[in-house]
Amino acid sequence: MKKEPTPRASGATEETDAPVKRTAAKKATGAKKATGAKKTTAARKPLVAPEKATASVKAAPAKTVVKPAGEESRTALVRRARRINRELAEVFPYAHPELDFENPFQLVVATVLSAQTTDLRVNQTTPALFAKYPTPEDLAAADPEEVEEILRPTGFFRAKTRSVMGLSKVLAEDFGGEVPGRLEDLVKLPGVGRKTAFVVLGNAFGRPGITVDTHFQRLVRRWRWTEETDPDKIEAAVGALFPKSDWTDLSHHVIWHGRRICHARKPACGACPIAPLCPAYGEGETDPEKAKKLLKYEKGGLPGQRLKPPQAYLDAGGRPAPPLGAG
Repeated sequence: MKKEPTPRASGATEETDAPVKRTAAKKATGAKKATGAKKTTAARKPLVAPEKATASVKAAPAKTVVKPAGEESRTALVRRARRINRELAEVFPYAHPELDFENPFQLVVATVLSAQTTDLRVNQTTPALFAKYPTPEDLAAADPEEVEEILRPTGFFRAKTRSVMGLSKVLAEDFGGEVPGRLEDLVKLPGVGRKTAFVVLGNAFGRPGITVDTHFQRLVRRWRWTEETDPDKIEAAVGALFPKSDWTDLSHHVIWHGRRICHARKPACGACPIAPLCPAYGEGETDPEKAKKLLKYEKGGLPGQRLKPPQAYLDAGGRPAPPLGAG
C-alpha cells in the first residue's frame, strides 16, 4: 500500500512546492541585478548648471547641462541655436546698436570710428564732430588737422580721419550726399567693410544683416554654432541657422551678451541665463556671487555706452554714459 505524502502547513506537497521555490529564487536574483543596476546608474553624476540664471543671480534649481554630442545633428544645432537667441531676447529685450546716431551718415561714420576702440569712446567723441561737420559735404571739405584733433581720443585718428573724410567725399560726389541702402554700394566707401555695411543696413534701413564683430565671432564658436574663423564664413554659417528676419536682432543679442556676461577671459557662467544650453559652461566663474561681480554695464549696475540711449533701455533701468571729460 502506497504511503500518502505528509501534508505541509500550507497544504502543498514537496512536488508541488518545488516550482514555487524556483520562482522565488529567480525573483531574488532579478532583484539583486536591479539593485546593482541602480547603484551603477546613481554613480554617474551629470554635470549640472543653473536652470536659468539671471543677471540678479537668483538661486535656481540645478539642471543637466545640454552639451551637444560630438556629432550633433543639423536639426539639433538649429534648435539649440534658436533657443539661445530666444533666451537672450528675454534677457536683453531693449538691445540696440550702442553707437549714438540720428541718421545713416552719422551711423556709418561712427561705425568706422569704432574700430579698435569702444562704442562709449566714439559716443563721447562724435558730438563735437557732427556739430562742426553735420553733412558729408561739410566733412569732405574739412581741414584734416582739425578733424584729427577731434578724433584723437578714438585712437588711430590719422587713419580714421582719412577714412571718414574719404567716405564723405564719395557720398557727396557719387551719391548726392546720401548714404546708399545697398550692400554693394556701401562696401565701396573708404573704411567700410561688410561688418560696417550690415550695421548700417540693419539699423538705419531696417534691412537684415549679421554683424560679425569680435564678440560675435568669439561667442558663436564658444557655443559651437560654427568652427569657422573667417568673418565672412562665420556670417554664412550662422546666417544659415536662422531666418533672415532674425539676423539684425540676433547680432544685438549676441554682442550684448558678450559685452555684459560672456567675457573673453572671465565669462560669468554663474550669472549666465543660457548656462544649460552652453557647451562651454564651466570655463568661467560658476559661483553666482563671484560671477555677479563680473557683470558689466547695466547688468552690473553701471552706465551703458550711449549718451542718448533709446527710451526702452532707460525704461528697463539702463543708465546713459557720461559725456567726454566727465568725472
